[in-house]
Amino acid sequence: MRMSCGMRGKRGSVVDEKVLDRLQEQIGYRFANAALLRKALTHRSAAHQRSVGRSGRRVVRGAGSNERLEFIGDRVLGLLMAEWLLERYPGEQEGALGSRHAHLVSRTALAEVAHALDLPEALDVALHEERIGIRETANVLADALEAILGALYLDGGLDPARGLVRRYWSGAIAAQAQPPKDPKTALQEWALARGLPLPVYEIVSADGPSHAPHFVIAVHVAGACGEGEAGNKRAAESAAAASLLTQFGTASGPGTGMK
Repeated sequence: MRMSCGMRGKRGSVVDEKVLDRLQEQIGYRFANAALLRKALTHRSAAHQRSVGRSGRRVVRGAGSNERLEFIGDRVLGLLMAEWLLERYPGEQEGALGSRHAHLVSRTALAEVAHALDLPEALDVALHEERIGIRETANVLADALEAILGALYLDGGLDPARGLVRRYWSGAIAAQAQPPKDPKTALQEWALARGLPLPVYEIVSADGPSHAPHFVIAVHVAGACGEGEAGNKRAAESAAAASLLTQFGTASGPGTGMK
């Protein structure tokens, strides 16, 4: 029996030109192909609603949304962050660099940058999703930010994407005096220090195509539950552990979840 942490959780209007202009000013880049930026801001609920409205037929999930741009943007962010960390910490080895990297590309870190860019107001979402507050959901904001990075790469190459990363992640990378501890390790240590059983992880759902899987993992400790989602099982477990650490108010919790 699955023990998920409970229920998870348009026609929203298409993003207007003033919002797009302001966003491009904040990014520091003017798109040659503005359609790429619009697509990066299009949640699948809005794309689905418009597609069904036009055709009346069943459409492929995610078609017309920012999900393909998110797919490439995730890789762009990973590469640019790895490049930056190698420059900044020339004496560190893979383990420490990997820990820093995981923190900096986590859903929490991405959502913080998305808020700095005022992405919630720029998202194109369906009205029914807007009513339940999806604009403020960390996963949706993180996906949109990755999609923007993908759009920047396709429109102008790595340089504009690098500019966004180095401008908006500068505070987070400067704050890492020491490599952050992996959230799964931190949660295990938290439980052991209190004489509690070890955390129990379970797969809530696993779907998506083979090239872009999507896992939702729940973790249970001391009657509490945290959930995380990501493109692989290990990262989703780390995100779940980070979520639970945040609930417990530990220093290792916020921002340590892997994407």
